Amino acid sequence: MKKVAIVGASGYAGCQLVRMISKHSNLELTALFVSENSADKGKKISELYGSLDGICSLSLEPLSSAKDIIGRADAVFLATDHKVSHDLAPSLVEAGIAVFDLSGAFRISDTSVFESAYGFAHEHTDLLKKAVYALGEYVNLDELRNTRMISLPGCYPTASQLALRPLIDNNLLDLNYRPSINAISGVSGAGRKAKLTNSFCEVSVNAYGVFTHRHQPEIAEHLGTEVIFTPHLGDFKQGIHATVNAKLKDGVTKQMVDDAFAYYKNKPLVRVKDGMPKLQDVQYTPFCDIGYAMKDGYIVVCSCIDNLLKGASAQALQILNLYYGFDELEGLL
Repeated sequence: MKKVAIVGASGYAGCQLVRMISKHSNLELTALFVSENSADKGKKISELYGSLDGICSLSLEPLSSAKDIIGRADAVFLATDHKVSHDLAPSLVEAGIAVFDLSGAFRISDTSVFESAYGFAHEHTDLLKKAVYALGEYVNLDELRNTRMISLPGCYPTASQLALRPLIDNNLLDLNYRPSINAISGVSGAGRKAKLTNSFCEVSVNAYGVFTHRHQPEIAEHLGTEVIFTPHLGDFKQGIHATVNAKLKDGVTKQMVDDAFAYYKNKPLVRVKDGMPKLQDVQYTPFCDIGYAMKDGYIVVCSCIDNLLKGASAQALQILNLYYGFDELEGLL
């Protein structure tokens, strides 16, 4: 039985982690943490999320330093602000704790690109070099199991990479033309903290972060090619629908594309559809649904995930399962 703690447990992803860990036969949830200045400290998690009543009775503890976690957990999920994860992770790793980081603190290897994207300098380059970027269907298990610093992909990058990796890995795209990713996310992607811009009555479908969004360099680095990434905010609660447009190389056939996406036949959390996927089919599930169509040398791939699950908490637990050699789907379904 592995002991697990969550930092940032009051957020939406934290709530989902609590729910899944509580039904996991190989994990014991030992502690939930929030920041010292959080209005939620001292409250039971079930006071914030009534659906957890009878599932988890733990209270939200204020976190002053990594010392509050050390000795109480074998693994910790950091569902926190990027700077908080950046500052906490080194001490946790040094103490022998496996860190599963849902923030962006260890996703980008080029520190100058990281600073431009996240607005602060990376101070832990040695740990950054040891971090393993863990996209569930593509993570190298040997590398994963030989580190304690695991960086989980962002929600948009998960949907985008799962759509494009089979095509890029099989050398089917003409990358002289940058793949274009247009993705729309529900308002829960902006977090639980109240802001006018994500107040439901204020939300309208709109593009944001055009050419400046921090997920663009993450997607580009881990796909190995530049992309045009345009995120959109949608007037719905949760989920991501990504539409990817790309140029195929001359001579690429439908059979070649079908064979490329057949990679997912043995990947239980990716479902390749005959037609285009629907967002409602993946909401509140750990799945990614993918569909595609081809014409005149171009391909359109649609990828749908739940941003809080496959895009965050469910992928984090999937990776923990792979890390420890548990059933990949334990706690997820």
